[in-house]
Amino acid sequence: MDEQDKSGGTDRRILDRISDMVDAERKLRAALAEGRIDQPTEQRELKELEEQLDQCWDLLRQRRARVDAGEDPNQAGVRSVEEVERYES
Repeated sequence: MDEQDKSGGTDRRILDRISDMVDAERKLRAALAEGRIDQPTEQRELKELEEQLDQCWDLLRQRRARVDAGEDPNQAGVRSVEEVERYES
C-alpha cells in the first residue's frame, strides 16, 4: 500500500467523522423543535459541534495541501479551536 492509499483511508475517516457531526447537528435541531431540549442547550452543543467541525475541515485541508506539495499528510495535526477560529475569520 502506498502513501496515497493510506492517506485516502485517513481522509475517509475524517470525512466520516464530519458526516457524523452533521447528523448530530440535525438531531440537535430536531430535539429543539420537538421540545426535548431547550435553546441554551442546543446553542451550547451546536457551538461545540461547529468548533469540532472546523477542526476536522482544517485538518483535511492541511492533509490535502501536504499531498499536493508532495509531503507526508500524516504530519498534519489537529490545531486548537482558537487557532482554527482565528484562521477562518
